[in-house]
Amino acid sequence: MRTGIMGGTFNPVHNAHLLIAQKAQAQYGLNRIIFITSGNPPHKTAMTDARHRFNMTRLAISDNSSFIDDDFEVNRSEKSYTLYTLEYLKKKYPEDELFFIIGEDSLEDLPKWYKPEKILALASVLVFPRKSEKSLLNTIAEIKTRFEGYICPIDAPVTDISSTQIRECILNGENVREMLPRKVLGYIEENGLYVR
Repeated sequence: MRTGIMGGTFNPVHNAHLLIAQKAQAQYGLNRIIFITSGNPPHKTAMTDARHRFNMTRLAISDNSSFIDDDFEVNRSEKSYTLYTLEYLKKKYPEDELFFIIGEDSLEDLPKWYKPEKILALASVLVFPRKSEKSLLNTIAEIKTRFEGYICPIDAPVTDISSTQIRECILNGENVREMLPRKVLGYIEENGLYVR
């Protein structure tokens, strides 16, 4: 089984997350993609409650039978390091080949992550562009000079949708229907998220 892993704060999960997962699945023949909502990431603070973020992710992927969620990080009080999550998934799915999906900006920061060489030993890394295809290929080439492992680009469009942008739009009363799955927007409205 070829299993993709899409991790993120998902604050909130949006259409670009789903598009990237679909592109990675098609390009690399992934049988399924596990969405892991960050519980207590070491690099971000002051986020919406993890359970709300997990619930939104579950709703966003509910119409795709090859997308599944896992609340491993949400249930942990400790910092959510990628290495621990990959170790957990490798133990849970010992026969699976793991493919960790990240953005170009995260790949640039990989040398600062906790034990990046062990991350690359546990999973192949698939990277989607944040700037341009050329920039992505250059970033991958640079990281490959420092670490051993399978790192490959995802052929996906550069999108300007971001969770930060969505939160700001909601706060300002602007329309975000084109950026979010319908069920996620409904959840945000029902729970009064991202408004003062």
